[in-house]
Amino acid sequence: MLESAAALVAEYVQVEEQLADPAVFADQGLVRKLNKRYAALAPTVRVYEEVRATTDDLATAQELAVEDESFAAEVPVLAARLAEARERLRRLLIPRDPDDDRDVILEVKAGEGGEESALFAADLLRMYLRYAERRGWATHLLDVTESDLGGYKDARLSIAAKGVPAPGDAPWARLKYEGGVHRVQRVPVTESQGRIHTSAAGVLVMPDIDDPEEVEIAPADLRIDVYRSSGPGGQSVNTTDSAVRITHVPTGLVVSCQNEKSQLQNKESAMRVLRARLHQLQVDAAEAAAADARRSQVRTVDRSERIRTYNFPENRIADHRTGFKAYNLDTVLDGDLDAVVQSAVDADEAARLAHLTEGA
Repeated sequence: MLESAAALVAEYVQVEEQLADPAVFADQGLVRKLNKRYAALAPTVRVYEEVRATTDDLATAQELAVEDESFAAEVPVLAARLAEARERLRRLLIPRDPDDDRDVILEVKAGEGGEESALFAADLLRMYLRYAERRGWATHLLDVTESDLGGYKDARLSIAAKGVPAPGDAPWARLKYEGGVHRVQRVPVTESQGRIHTSAAGVLVMPDIDDPEEVEIAPADLRIDVYRSSGPGGQSVNTTDSAVRITHVPTGLVVSCQNEKSQLQNKESAMRVLRARLHQLQVDAAEAAAADARRSQVRTVDRSERIRTYNFPENRIADHRTGFKAYNLDTVLDGDLDAVVQSAVDADEAARLAHLTEGA
């Protein structure tokens, strides 16, 4: 364990030296990457140094206790402190998702349930906007298709941290567990008999790839179509061909954006989403080959594959993967999502720790 930590300490020193080099600051993209890595390594370095110092203190106390009984009382205290520090270090050495320090692109899509599903999709989007606001993240609505009653058939949102977040606090590290099918049970506004209906909406979360060079996209592989916008976007809506649809021919992926005022802005947003989707395809393919597919992401909007249920009559929220249940649905939908997310974080960490222990 200490050997693994020592390698990370050596990397930390190397990154620190790079950040001290004025020449590095000519490449701001590299500076951002180095700062993120530096912040990610810092907790492990601190605990590693604590383990080494406490180990030395314990050895000294044991040696002195042989000749002076007054030191004997310190031995069990230091031993307990060392055991606790070693456990913290072991948890920090659990293999991390390499995308954990990234921002995200989050999509919400209406599924089964017609207009009620679209209204629920709008509720989910609002929940994520409020959650981002509580955590101090910046949000930008990339694209949205509204339903007749004011819900969303689909909506696409970027969520970005401000500055360099602490390890585990970046948008992807918190929101990656939201991907899947979300089920709602409530009386729809379209229901005249007061009966409770069940419908579903899908959420897809992808790491936001801010560096175009990370995902290679050949211009010849793209088919770009422009058309007239039909939704929000200012005076240009319905008057200019500002909406953009990009098809990635090799994979068949299609991304359209019309929320921005200009064709150039919509193209940039669409390319940003396309990079995120292609990156996710690469990650999924690699994990599938290793028989370790990402369990929290569900690509279809099928009620049988739900990850969470929102029960309005009981004001209850339940996560079916972690067993989490609470009766504060109203505050969760207002952005108080941390306890729900933390249950998924804890379950994932426990699974990784168990896997690490089995392989030890």
